[in-house]
Amino acid sequence: MQRINIKYIKNKLINIIRTSKKEYYKKILNDNKNNIKGIWNILNSIIRNSPRQISYPKYFIDKDNANYNMDDVANSFNQFFVNVGPELAEKIPDPGTSGEDYSTLLEGNPYSMFLKAVEEKEILDIVTKFKNKKSTDLNDLDMTLVKKVIEGISKPLTFICNLSFQTGKFPNKMKTAKVIPLYKTGNKHHFTNYRPVSLLPQFSKILEKIFNNRLDTFLEKHKLINGSQYGFRTNRSTSLAVIESVEEITNAIEQKKYAVGVFIDIRKAFDTINHDILFDKLERYGIRGIVLDWVKSYLSKRQQFVKLGNCSSTCLDIACGVPQGSVLGPKLFIWYINDICNVSNVLRLVLFADDTNIFCSGENLKQLEKIITKEMSKIKTWFDTNKLSLNLSKTKLMLFGNCRKNTEIHININGVEIERVYENTFLGIIIDERFSWKSHITHVQSKLSRSIYVLNKVKLVLDQKSLRILYCSLVLPYLNYCTEVWGNTYKTSLHSLTILQKKAIRIIHNVRYLDHTNPLFIRSKLLKFTDLVEFKTTQIMFKAKINILPLNIQKLFSDREGGYNLRGKLNFKVNSVRTTRKMFCISICGVRLWNSLSGEIKECPNINQFKIKYKELIFTRYRDEEGV
Repeated sequence: MQRINIKYIKNKLINIIRTSKKEYYKKILNDNKNNIKGIWNILNSIIRNSPRQISYPKYFIDKDNANYNMDDVANSFNQFFVNVGPELAEKIPDPGTSGEDYSTLLEGNPYSMFLKAVEEKEILDIVTKFKNKKSTDLNDLDMTLVKKVIEGISKPLTFICNLSFQTGKFPNKMKTAKVIPLYKTGNKHHFTNYRPVSLLPQFSKILEKIFNNRLDTFLEKHKLINGSQYGFRTNRSTSLAVIESVEEITNAIEQKKYAVGVFIDIRKAFDTINHDILFDKLERYGIRGIVLDWVKSYLSKRQQFVKLGNCSSTCLDIACGVPQGSVLGPKLFIWYINDICNVSNVLRLVLFADDTNIFCSGENLKQLEKIITKEMSKIKTWFDTNKLSLNLSKTKLMLFGNCRKNTEIHININGVEIERVYENTFLGIIIDERFSWKSHITHVQSKLSRSIYVLNKVKLVLDQKSLRILYCSLVLPYLNYCTEVWGNTYKTSLHSLTILQKKAIRIIHNVRYLDHTNPLFIRSKLLKFTDLVEFKTTQIMFKAKINILPLNIQKLFSDREGGYNLRGKLNFKVNSVRTTRKMFCISICGVRLWNSLSGEIKECPNINQFKIKYKELIFTRYRDEEGV
């Protein structure tokens, strides 16, 4: 009798422990649902029983000698990171008098930017929207702490921000960055195999964000940034940049032309920016007077130190470039590189910050070779003039379309032949020469398999809600990213992803291998992959309907089926196409899908209402399939 009681108590205790663990992990996962780093730390604590820490080797190779003194190593790291930009800039050839005068590419803006006063509410709103990051700056402050105390310090902070704008001076105390070396790949003992992660003062981020908001307003009002630049701009994303590129290439293939893509690699783009050139460009764009003084103050007298475990280096001055890890740095970069789009009237450029991609098409391949070679030499001269280092050895070339295997193309720039590849990663998407998307689908498949392994590993520790959070963090991003581009292809090509997604859903709900998944998708409020593709595609079409897409993409949907009062007023015209590649483009398959929707859904007043109604339509279809 006593043994039975002990066994009963033991089982009861195990159940209590399991339930408590599930409740604990449910809470902390829910707190970190928008923080992928936090989620991985929690996962690592479950799988490995301890979070993964940044670890460094016991020594580093410094001037061909092994250095075991971490204080010296931290200083050497700092010297290395600080000198990368200036040393690279010195190696960039000076075009001299033979170079073209690219100052004419910039049209002067007669309007000047002004800085309106900062209000306390604006600061509170900005800080509230910052993520709850735990990374600390040089003062050992993190954004989580700042968010807790912001209401008590908002008044003096508002005064400081207004004083900064009025005097055109950026506070010196906000200019020092703490740099953490992060291992990339290769030999762990070499400095070159680490990249710097800059942690700027928390209050610097707030002031930068306030200035950036005013800069964005000025930029969009006067339409100063070229339409081909998608990086760090409102209502522009990587998927839209990929859509423009794919549409451009498939248009050429549709017309039986040769299409060539040149994928440019820039060495340390943010580190070599010349401040004098940047200030000259900003002044032409309308950043003048006290606003320009503020930018100059922001970039001058900046310093950084390296934190290597418990060791810190001394501070060193930063001579060129824009601050890494800053809010404003990427925006200044796209202003700096903006006029490259005007260098050639022949080449078509699509940019996402420093990711520069060039496309050109023609009926005669030999003639196309000559044109691209000539125009690319202009691009190279522009890079040299603007002190940006074009890495020709990593710049790649692709020839698109149904070309024979023995079709050759040779592009030479400054005596360096650009390597031809048959697939290339473009903004996180693997593009192949035939737009079959097979390589990218295989890549996503491998990522999903790893994520499903993690789900399976933790399913006994986490409850259903927590597993769903993990699904949305580890599986859904791979299915979501640019899926409106690569997901519109043959259903057979996507079958493997559909199977993996269903496997993940069954793990979340702890059901058998052959159980139907429609009720599980309804219960989880998640879409099947093929429906997710259509969902993302129709969102692009809704944006086209209300005219908020970038001009280069909006013009793909300029034709309507009917006039203002006719039945087809909400429908787009479907163009006839010759090739399968074009048929899978959003300008064709997206239009057909949109036209098939009911008027009630198409007439939604905003995109949020549209998403809700479209999802309801899909879930209704799931219920009908199950006979519920």
